[in-house]
Amino acid sequence: MIQIENLSLTIQKADILKDINLNLESGKIHGLIGRNGSGKTMLMKCICGFVHPTAGTIQIDGKYVGKDMDFPEDMGVIIETPEFISYMSGFHNLQLLAKGRKCIGNKEICTVMEMVNLDPKSSLPVKKYSLGMKQRLGIAQAIMEHPKLLVLDEPLSALDEEGVNDVREILLERKRCGATIILSSHNAEDIKILCDKVYRLQKGCLVN
Repeated sequence: MIQIENLSLTIQKADILKDINLNLESGKIHGLIGRNGSGKTMLMKCICGFVHPTAGTIQIDGKYVGKDMDFPEDMGVIIETPEFISYMSGFHNLQLLAKGRKCIGNKEICTVMEMVNLDPKSSLPVKKYSLGMKQRLGIAQAIMEHPKLLVLDEPLSALDEEGVNDVREILLERKRCGATIILSSHNAEDIKILCDKVYRLQKGCLVN
């Protein structure tokens, strides 16, 4: 599904990614590991089309990111801290996001919020959410339209044990439904439980 060839990224003369070559199979969970600053988040941003590489290509389902399309079609994303309209409730934030593609309605939004243990009927504004609640809402927005591709940067951070278990099961279910998932985590147990393939980045390079 995803073919990355000779991908490099240089920002202000600093080499962030160096000659990355990857083939990521459809319907699998692919783990990215490495220390902070190793290049994981930037690689994800390149895959999503948020950052344009200095050299190399990213091909998804036969289409080149940044050439045939600005962003991959049918994608759900969490990169860094999810941002929402602070004075609106979680439900109304998701409702607003769903209006863009018009492929799900209020019923589906309620269902996905309940999946991540958030109350869709609550009028609590997002600005009063705990960090864990915001993370759950971020996961809900990423998965709510059942995308074929999920790109998730530390999706289990800020969650308590119950939340971690809930989200692990959600991601495994998404995989069973055929989704391709790219996941970064500093938690070795998350990687062990969830990932079919694991790739390590070190100082912008892919290492064995």
